[in-house]
Formats: sequence, structure tokens, C-alpha cells
Amino acid sequence: MPLLTLVGWTLASWPIYINTDTHIPLFIFISFLLPSQQALTMAKSLESEHPIKACGYAAHDTSGTFSPVTFSRRVTGEKDVRFKVLYCGVCHSDLHYAKNEWGVTTYPVIPGHEIVGVVTEVGSKVSKFKVGDKVGVGCLVGSCRSCESCVSDCEQFCSKQILTYGVPNFDGTQAYGGYSDHMVSDEHFVLRWPENLPLDAGAPLLCAGITTYSPLRYFGLDKPGTKVGVVGLGGLGHVAVKMAKAFGAEVTVFSTTAAKKQEAIEGLKADHFVISKDEEQMKAATGTLDGIIDTVSGSHPIVPLLSALKPNGKLVLLGAPEKPLEVGAFSVIFGRKTVAGSAIGGVKETQEMLDFAAEHGITADVEVIPVDYLNTAMERLLKSDVRYRFVIDVANSLKAE
Repeated sequence: MPLLTLVGWTLASWPIYINTDTHIPLFIFISFLLPSQQALTMAKSLESEHPIKACGYAAHDTSGTFSPVTFSRRVTGEKDVRFKVLYCGVCHSDLHYAKNEWGVTTYPVIPGHEIVGVVTEVGSKVSKFKVGDKVGVGCLVGSCRSCESCVSDCEQFCSKQILTYGVPNFDGTQAYGGYSDHMVSDEHFVLRWPENLPLDAGAPLLCAGITTYSPLRYFGLDKPGTKVGVVGLGGLGHVAVKMAKAFGAEVTVFSTTAAKKQEAIEGLKADHFVISKDEEQMKAATGTLDGIIDTVSGSHPIVPLLSALKPNGKLVLLGAPEKPLEVGAFSVIFGRKTVAGSAIGGVKETQEMLDFAAEHGITADVEVIPVDYLNTAMERLLKSDVRYRFVIDVANSLKAE
């Protein structure tokens, strides 16, 4: 893990691993500022000064066990939107963070970056929302708003981005996520929720939806008739199939599991299914695809996938395998092929994605749970025992202690 120590702060970068069977958000090699011990002490002091009481579920140590907690949030600022949390998706990165598997967690941590709710208060200078509006908040709640990335609507690449949980806010206090009764965020990072998009099954789109929609758009795989491959049929993969089909693509699913063929073809309406361990099936797929969205986070060979691309084809990585990938130069030279990566999207593109999903009836396949089932859900998540996302019914199950 590369570390660069600055005065009072540590700048850290680490990979976010994507488990294709349990979903992931989001970011691949995100960098942001982590506080020194002095800053942490200040943050804790500031946190205790917040006047608005809140309740949620937090992990307190590396066991990753969640329990009820009371905490506080800031008052509603002039550009802030406060909302009651109705549903919050459970992302696999929440589990990693709860167990401090990336070595950066500050406890207690309240995860959740797939948050949907109803507005209860707005600041005096808020212009886009009013009390009663349905809204969402995804993986970001802050950025500098002035760098090249921000002004080009790519806040996800801002070096001063504020993630929805687990990092300091600009005022030094800790950011807490959607496993809680309410949220407050600058209106710039609040998303308008389409009327015809279900709140529960739509919540994971704030992570899995934008993570798959963005590369399809950016790499030109959103044209009718485009031949798109999706590697891995899990939390990201099943949404990628739905997005690509909605764009009018001809979709081929690659999986090591033959048992997923029925789900891919009959359930998700993919056009083709290839068992990636079957040499004959992979040979038959040679040179057939314009692009491939690879959602797998485990180590896997990508040269056979490159062979499935047409000339000028693109292999886009959303997963982040722990070990470096091996790519022979001739695999990309002959055919002028591209190996690329993608994270989430900016606020503008995420809103565009939600509107697109509502128009085309795209939701995640979810299992709705009460908040007190969270520890059991995390155990099942470890075993990939979910199809394909857990979503917490916060409003009907989280009660103040």
C-alpha cells in the first residue's frame, strides 16, 4: 500500500475490491486524505458538538459486528438537504470497511452509500429540492467543486473528494453513511429520485448502476446493435446486463459457472452465454465483441477475453484483482485493442443514469431486510449467498434506542 506522509496528514491510495457475486462499489484506487492522530482527536471533539441527534448501526472493531449506536449530525446549512433514510443498500465494500480489511477504518464506522429517502428540511439557499421530495445519495458527499475534474462533472476523480462514510468531512468531523435514520448533505450531491423508480430495488443503482452505466456510455458501448460482453454475473454483472440490453446491445455473458446460464438467458435476457473455462466456447467467441465489461475481482486470465474482442475493441475493468493482471503485448497490438478501467460517475451522470433506469424499468435484484438482520446478512455476503443485493428497510426497522 503506497503511503505519502504530509504534515499532519497521510495521503493513502488503495484498491477497492469488487466481488462480482456480492457487488461492490465502487472506486478503483481511490485516493483521499486520512487524518493524523491530532486531526482525529479534533474530529472526535467536533463530532460531539453536533446538535442534531441521530441513530444508526455501527461497527466498532475489526470483528465487523454491527450494533445500534446514537451519534449526531450537523445542523442544516444554507446549501444542505436533510432527509429521512427509507432504504439503504448493502455493498460488499461496507463489509471490507467494517472489518478494516484495507487498514484505514476509523471506528465507529457507519457504512452505507446507496441511500434513498424523503426530504425533511432544506437550507435557505437550496434551490433544487423541497420538503417531501424523494432523493438519493450515492458514494460522494463532497468535492472541491473547482478542479478540472469537478468543473467537467467528474467529481469522482477530485483529489479532495469526500466519500459518504468513513472519512473526515471538510470540517474535520467523521462522515457517517446510510445505516442511519437520517442524512444531511450539500444539495449538489443529492439526487432527484424518479417517481416511477422503486425506492428499495433502485437504491443499489447508486453504486452498481452508475458503475456499469458510466463505462458503457464513455466507451461507446451504448449504441443499438453493439455487441457487448459482461464477465461475471453478480451484483455488478446482473446490472451491467440490464443496462446494456436497455441500450439495445447484443449481450454475451461470460461465467465460470454453468448453472448461471438459465438466469442469464431467461432471467436477464442475455443473448449468449459462454463458460469461460471451456476452450471450445471461448474459441467460438473469438473476434465477436465490440467491448467487454469485466466485473470480476478475483484473479482471472484476461488474454482470452481480449481474443473475444473485434479490432479496436475495449476491455473495461470494474473489478480490482489483488494480483497484477498479465497482458501480453501482442494481445493488444494486433487488433489495436484497449484495456481500460472505470470507477463510478459524477453527480450529473448519476442523475442521468437514474432517469435512464426509470425510463427502461431497470432495478437491481434485491432482498429487503430489517436492520437487525444486518450481521446475518454480512455473514451471507461473505458466502456470496445473496441474489444480488441486500437492501435495508431503514424506515420500518431502525428505532432510536
